[in-house]
Amino acid sequence: MSILSKEEAQALLKKVLSYSKADECEIGLSGREGGNIRYALNAVSTAGDISTLTLSVSSTFGKKTGTATINEFDDAALERVVRRAEELAQLAPENREYMPLLGPQTFAESIEYNANTAAMTPESRAELVAKSLEVTKQANLIAAGFLENSNGFNAIMNSKGLFAYNKASNVIFSVTTRNQAGTGSGYAARGFTDVKKLDTNSATRVAAMKASSSVDAKAIEPGKYTVILEPVAATYMMESMFRFDARMAEEGRSFLSKKGGGTRMGEKLVDDKVTIYSDPFNTDLPGATWDRDGLPLEKTYWIQNGVVKNLSYSRYWAEKKGVKPVPGPSNIIMEGGDSSLEEMIKNTERGILVSRLWYIRMVDPQSLLLTGLTRDGTYYIENGKIKFPVKNFRFNESPVIMLNNVEALGKPERSISVESYRSYMIPPMKLRDFTFSSLSDAV
Repeated sequence: MSILSKEEAQALLKKVLSYSKADECEIGLSGREGGNIRYALNAVSTAGDISTLTLSVSSTFGKKTGTATINEFDDAALERVVRRAEELAQLAPENREYMPLLGPQTFAESIEYNANTAAMTPESRAELVAKSLEVTKQANLIAAGFLENSNGFNAIMNSKGLFAYNKASNVIFSVTTRNQAGTGSGYAARGFTDVKKLDTNSATRVAAMKASSSVDAKAIEPGKYTVILEPVAATYMMESMFRFDARMAEEGRSFLSKKGGGTRMGEKLVDDKVTIYSDPFNTDLPGATWDRDGLPLEKTYWIQNGVVKNLSYSRYWAEKKGVKPVPGPSNIIMEGGDSSLEEMIKNTERGILVSRLWYIRMVDPQSLLLTGLTRDGTYYIENGKIKFPVKNFRFNESPVIMLNNVEALGKPERSISVESYRSYMIPPMKLRDFTFSSLSDAV
């Protein structure tokens, strides 16, 4: 059994901790169950289930720490992994940034766990994929997709009396559809805590529509355009800015660094319409209620009405700077507006609708300049209507500059980044002067 209850995890951690002879000891315990299906060319290619339970022991003498892990749970094995961590600690160099372990903390109960998702089976995964394939087969399209569900827990306990436990469940789905000639492509991705919210049929219909409507794309001149980013495209574009790390900013390594030293805390960074925050109790995107150090997580505004409100401080950096530690974000939600995607298109005289971005790479961390490509449906808008699909572009743009050019925002949607498999709540957005630098022949 890979998923232990809070009481079971606590009892096991207490037993392991009783073996410790170190100055300080912290033990982590995590378990995961779940499964996946991958399909291509309209047929399942692989399917599997996973069940893991892992224990990690970190033993510290002075400022020297050793860590050992194990997936055996008889008493002899548990004592052996503690002794191994202690042996490694004696061999390790001193960590000049070591922080003493935290004592007991108070945590609110997480809402990440959902019984419907935890109860998924190979049969229920197959049914969801079958509903996706119904769409592509009827439309004479070719699909490749991936569906995965997971159910897991994390727990930590240390020799200072800290104990924390969190249980979570999640399901993600993504599908790419193409026509038989390979000249049109569409994509859709969904992620939920509750699998009952996942409609693979409707998601695949969106991807199929994009595949059919992106055929015979025309080349138009690159340059600066008004752009409408669908939530998936906006998520890919913005993911690199969500760390909000104070140390990086103060050391001059971040877009949040101020020229001449210091950070941009309290400064107007982006448009007034932009508010970005974390909230572990957001019902559409719940998160953990404690971080890896054992600090409680709560609702935190990072950018509010365009102004930088908070930066994340590790315990070490907070002590060095004489401030309170601020844990990094466990989830990211960007507030939206009341414009629908259809209204954004209707109110656009000349612009580009972007379904998705990919192959994104960092050009300059200090300005957060990125480069990448559009894909899976890029369309020219004229006088409030989509006129025709266009060939894909390479872009060179910074999300910071982009968020200074916001014209309208829609309702936030839960979107998945396939690079990190993290979910975010991001709205569709209409932007001025988005820079496309060249054309791409890729579909």
